[in-house]
Amino acid sequence: MAQALLEGSKLRLAFQVDLDEKGNPVLKTKTFSNIKKESTVDQLFQVATAISALCNDSLNKVERSDSTELTA
Repeated sequence: MAQALLEGSKLRLAFQVDLDEKGNPVLKTKTFSNIKKESTVDQLFQVATAISALCNDSLNKVERSDSTELTA
């Protein structure tokens, strides 16, 4: 039976910095590595909200990216 081992997580924040000529948002991203694997969705969202309060641009999206190793 195969197993999945969580190796690490990253938190990516996307900020809207402008609008293009068609009215679509122009995004700028910031990625934070070495996020604790045990972090809950609520904890990460609170961190993202706190960081966005310090920025001039509005927060558009918050993403968590997990890296997993599959073993047999």
